[in-house]
Amino acid sequence: MTESLAGQLLLAAPSLHDPNFLRTVVLIGLHGDDGAMGVVLNRPSTVTVGEAVPQLEDLLGASETLYVGGPVQPSSVVFLAEFLDPSLAGVLVLGRIGFPAPDTGIEQLAGATARRRVFAGHAGWGRGQLDAEMASGDWIAHPAEPRDVFTDAPEELWSSVLARKGGSHALIARMPLDPSMN
Repeated sequence: MTESLAGQLLLAAPSLHDPNFLRTVVLIGLHGDDGAMGVVLNRPSTVTVGEAVPQLEDLLGASETLYVGGPVQPSSVVFLAEFLDPSLAGVLVLGRIGFPAPDTGIEQLAGATARRRVFAGHAGWGRGQLDAEMASGDWIAHPAEPRDVFTDAPEELWSSVLARKGGSHALIARMPLDPSMN
């Protein structure tokens, strides 16, 4: 295994044409010998938290957007938050940002978190799969920042992180989805 990518953003390379990951930005939460797990940060759905997960309405608000976290287990809920009390985090990914411990109740999360996002499903890779995809150039890694995780402009995240990375990546950031449209 290469160095752990936990806490990193993975930006889909322009050559990655898998529709599940086209121009996505994935926050990697776990990466080890057994595989990797993360959530796609820039795929807001047309469904609200109130419609999909009404038990989280009081915590997030009924009109809060539900994000598509990835193609793995799309009917499961993945909760990501900035913890005021890190002891309630099961996994911290970036500073105080992480996933709650499985036994943490919704009421506990209300007082223990500042910012929150809910995802339907997640992105996952089996043993060695992400390492192989990195080696073949499918992903561009870049350190995550808290503003990336909770961006108000998810549709611009892929381009803005590539531009921040600089160099030739800044050129890629301006590339249209269909280069023949140039």
